[in-house]
Amino acid sequence: MKHIIIITGAGKGIGKAIAIDFARAAETQNNFNPVLILVSRTLSDLEAVATKCRSYGADADIVQADIADTAQIDKLVSSTLERHGTIDCLVNNAGVGRFKPLTELTEEDFDFTFDTNVKGAFFVAQEVGKRMLARARGAAPGTYTGGRIVNIASAAGLLALPQISVYAMSKAAVIHMTRAMALEWGRYGINVNALCPGYIDTEINHHHWQTEAGQKLVQMLPRKRVGQPKDLDAVLMMLCANESHFVNGAIISADDGFGV
Repeated sequence: MKHIIIITGAGKGIGKAIAIDFARAAETQNNFNPVLILVSRTLSDLEAVATKCRSYGADADIVQADIADTAQIDKLVSSTLERHGTIDCLVNNAGVGRFKPLTELTEEDFDFTFDTNVKGAFFVAQEVGKRMLARARGAAPGTYTGGRIVNIASAAGLLALPQISVYAMSKAAVIHMTRAMALEWGRYGINVNALCPGYIDTEINHHHWQTEAGQKLVQMLPRKRVGQPKDLDAVLMMLCANESHFVNGAIISADDGFGV
């Protein structure tokens, strides 16, 4: 049985790692046969990730889209349904940030961050949720009723941190959005949960950990290390699995104890 999984922000960073890890799981788990719908603004990034996923035997489609544009969200969801007929899981990962002191943030910084992290994330989940609701009500085809939505929030959405205030505010909104969706859609078998990573080393921020400021931050962390994308694998696989039917509205930290 195929599982149709949309992953936004799949061209780089955590989203790229999520896509590749799902593909690896397809190689090792007999009952897991994902079709990965990889979404990003940059086509060259998507093509590289799709090639890597296919090398593990997973099906991978690419959709170039900017989720800050609601028209492109509709195109993403409609094209997925045209090709595959249903959507089983959404990993709502796309995110951006501007990191400055509060007094230096501009209206453009605020809109740039919220348009993707909050508005974009909401309307992607809404469009996918509508289709999952239709399937649960018997008005649309699918392999099983309900579905899984995992919103990628952040440890920054759970506590105040310097220099990243607007990013943190946006991720706090994602956390509350998750709870609202879980409440309204849970009765239809649609489970909506949020994953809050701590500091994760990806190609986007790898250089920072080599700087003096980055090393100073690492020394402040509970176990004086940053995480790797693979450290999120177990939680993500669990939240996307059919067997996670009793986990709904959960806000799960994967931060190495940073928020304790």
